[in-house]
Amino acid sequence: MATTNDLKNGMVLVMDNGLWSVVEFQHVKPGKGPAFVRTKLKNVLSGKGIDKTFNAGVKVETATVDRRDMQYLYNDGTDFIFMDSKDYEQIPVTPEVVGDAASYMLENTEVVIAMHDGRVLFVELPASVVLTITETEPGLQGDRSNAGTKPATVETGLQIQVPLFLEEGVQVKVDTRTGDYLGRA
Repeated sequence: MATTNDLKNGMVLVMDNGLWSVVEFQHVKPGKGPAFVRTKLKNVLSGKGIDKTFNAGVKVETATVDRRDMQYLYNDGTDFIFMDSKDYEQIPVTPEVVGDAASYMLENTEVVIAMHDGRVLFVELPASVVLTITETEPGLQGDRSNAGTKPATVETGLQIQVPLFLEEGVQVKVDTRTGDYLGRA
């Protein structure tokens, strides 16, 4: 148990028979009345987001979430197989849990897996990954007032927008949170 004064981003709470991750929080002390904490919470399993307000100092139940450094090995056709970097234990993770992270993972990618009571909750990717462009059209220069971009497909099958001068076979850095091109690797 923790109080609302102890809330931090990324903390996982047990509420309404579910696990909710704190995305954002703000302590508010109005001129009149008691202080309160305004939070944005995200359901760990479904991804649904809600806004919730707590009175300051109220006790909330926190979940024990074990974050483990793991390495993505391969996809066996049904599940994604990850290996613990410390004890080499391999665990299968369903595509529903991996979600959009699959678009950024190559074999041997280092990730963090969050587990609660032996169940995988979610996969945390690094902030950016390096991927190779496998398919893109040649960039055509023309009349335009801003820098042009074109669609490109990277080795995982993800489509991103890249500058016109990039060609197939070039390694690019991609932001895993937004899917944006960050630069050449």
